[in-house]
Amino acid sequence: MQAGMIGLGAMGIGMASNLARAGFLQGVYNRTQDKAEKWAKTLACHHYVNISELAADCDVVFLCISTDTDVLSVVEQIQQAAKPGTIVVDMSTVSVKTARKAAAVLAKKQISFLDAPVSGGVEGAKNAKLMMMVGGDEDVLDKVKPLLMAMSQRIAYMGPTGSGQATKAVNQIMAAGINQAVTEALSFGQTQGLDMDKVIDVISGGAAGNWFLQHRGPTMIKNSFKPGFKVALHHKDLTICRQMAKQQELTLPLLEKTLQDYQDLIAQGFGEEDISALYRLQQKPK
Repeated sequence: MQAGMIGLGAMGIGMASNLARAGFLQGVYNRTQDKAEKWAKTLACHHYVNISELAADCDVVFLCISTDTDVLSVVEQIQQAAKPGTIVVDMSTVSVKTARKAAAVLAKKQISFLDAPVSGGVEGAKNAKLMMMVGGDEDVLDKVKPLLMAMSQRIAYMGPTGSGQATKAVNQIMAAGINQAVTEALSFGQTQGLDMDKVIDVISGGAAGNWFLQHRGPTMIKNSFKPGFKVALHHKDLTICRQMAKQQELTLPLLEKTLQDYQDLIAQGFGEEDISALYRLQQKPK
C-alpha cells in the first residue's frame, strides 16, 4: 500500500520520514509548498501541489493538521478525488464530533476513516516511538497496521469512530496536570537551594517519575523551552476538551487553570515554546 502525508509540521515530518524509510511513502503535501518540495526531495518521494492529486494516487492518506476546520476542509477535497476503498487516517487532535463528521463525509464515496491521534511528542514522531489511539472499523485498522507500525511503538484500538479522539482528550487533560505538578515542584526545589539535576535524576526513578519530568525537566531548569509540544497547540487541544466536558456538564478546574496559564504565556509571546514554558509562571520573581 502506498501512502500520502498531508501536513508537514514537526510531527508530520517525523512520521513521513518513517513511512519513507519503510518504503510506504508515495508523496507529501503541505500548505507551504516550499516546505513540501524540500521534504519530498529529502525523502525521495513525490511533491504534490494539491490535495486532490495526492488523494487520487494513494491507497492510504495520512493527515497531521492543526485544527478541526482544516481537517474537515481537507477531508472534503479527499472525498472528491480519492477512489473507493481508499483509507484516510487522521492523526491530528480534533474533537469527537469532527472525527465522526469526517467519517460520514468519506463514507459517501466508500472511503474508510480512522481517527488515530498520537502521543509521544516530536521525539516519538522522529524515532517511531509514538503511541496511537485508534477509533473506527477494526478491520480497516488491520489493513493499515503495517504502515502504522512504521511510525509507532504501540497501536491501541479504542472502539468506534471518535474513540481515538476521546482517548486523546483524556491524555491531554492528564498532560496538563503533569505539567502543572512538575513545573510547580521543580520551582519549589530551586527555592530550597538543591542541585536540580540530581533532584530530577533521583525523582525520575521513583514513584513520582514520569516522561515529562525526565525529558523536559533538565531543559526547563535551564530556561530552555524548545518544542517539543507547543503551548499554543496544547491550548487548542484543551479548548476542545473543555467543549467536550461542557457537553457532559462536567467542570474540570485543572483544565481551566492550565488554559488560563497558557493564555498568559501566549499573551507574553511564548505560545510557540514547549509546554514546559509553564515553568516561567511558576518561578519565584527575582
